[in-house]
Amino acid sequence: MGKREDEADRRLEEYVERLSSVIGHADRVEPMIAYLTGLLLPGKRKSVEPMAAKVDPRHASARHQSMHHFVANSPWDEQEVLSVARDYALVQLERHAPIGAWVIDDTSVPKKGNESVGVARQYCGALGKRANCQVAVSISLANNVMSIPAGYRLYLPKSWTDKRQRCRRVGVPKQIEFKKKWQIALEQIGHLIEEMIPLAPVVADAGYGVITDFRDGVTAKGLSYAVGITESTTVWPPGMAPLPPAPRTRKGGRAPALLRRTANHKPLPVSELAKSLPRKAWRNVHWREGVKGAMKSRFAMVRVRAAHRDTKRREPRPLEWLLVEWPRGEKKPTKFWLSSVPEDVSIEELVGLVKIRWRIERDYQEMKDELGLDHYEGRGWRGFHHHGVLCIAAYAFLIAERARLSPPEALAFLHAPDVPEGFSPRGSPTTS
Repeated sequence: MGKREDEADRRLEEYVERLSSVIGHADRVEPMIAYLTGLLLPGKRKSVEPMAAKVDPRHASARHQSMHHFVANSPWDEQEVLSVARDYALVQLERHAPIGAWVIDDTSVPKKGNESVGVARQYCGALGKRANCQVAVSISLANNVMSIPAGYRLYLPKSWTDKRQRCRRVGVPKQIEFKKKWQIALEQIGHLIEEMIPLAPVVADAGYGVITDFRDGVTAKGLSYAVGITESTTVWPPGMAPLPPAPRTRKGGRAPALLRRTANHKPLPVSELAKSLPRKAWRNVHWREGVKGAMKSRFAMVRVRAAHRDTKRREPRPLEWLLVEWPRGEKKPTKFWLSSVPEDVSIEELVGLVKIRWRIERDYQEMKDELGLDHYEGRGWRGFHHHGVLCIAAYAFLIAERARLSPPEALAFLHAPDVPEGFSPRGSPTTS
């Protein structure tokens, strides 16, 4: 183990040098190293003060001040740090397999009070219900072996963007205006295209997939997609399409140009279409091994046309895949997806693509559990993004190390110094 630890130490030093090259002033390097070290070391709490005590227990107060300034106030560009971290992990990711998907996802942080930037009562995935929380929109690069976040941006509800004084108090840049989550996601996609990241289908859940403008936006950027939809989404079944424009009704008038429906010729909700499919349309598909054994279910896929507002269009929407999951024993189908991937895709490939989102959910859960992604206690815009990106940078190094090991093993090359006797971080139950 000694040689392996030495090699990991060397790689960590080289990695930190790469990160140091994009943070600007040399006096930011030391607190950056301290912050990353604090995130990587074991510990139940990864807010600044307990990390400072872990990293430099004999000078905890001074270390706390420098780390806090670095993450909350220092004007380094988190996107540049994120790009370095992403590229470092991609070397190992692409060694195993090409990038298979660009995955859009939300991650939420429950919060008490309403002073922290972006906090609002909204759907909180971490709790599975509406609650006070912050929500970040992310984009990750994934294949069947690993994944790495490549974009991370706080969603600001209108309750924030409509109150500029409130935004100023927490340092939201003047140019930041209200954008829906799907619009933030499209910006992240555009950024990766500009950076010439290898293209792959965009994968997202129904929160994004039901939005026609999002799907159209992905297509306009030259990418295919495989996105969740709800059971009420309407489509034209195989072999059907909207009616052509009505014939001209009078001489000299403008010829109708828009597509039509009638009471007897209209699209169906995907739930109804799924129930009408013959038994032979359904296939049992196994997509990966899980903790409790093989992950498998029953699926069907058919060619359809999305029907959203097509009576405002002059041409039918293109054919795409509708994928449906209907597990045995369930009374009705449980999940639905639309996908614009090529027609020759196999059902096994398409199922594997839409199910890849579990990796991103695991990434963010590990970053919360092990690296303290949700432990940041500051209220400002800059600190929120700096802390999040530093957590991603720490995670990028860890997953790159895992990818070098077969099978993966625990990383034991970082050791925490002893904490002084009687030390108690501010706010702990023992603090008087």
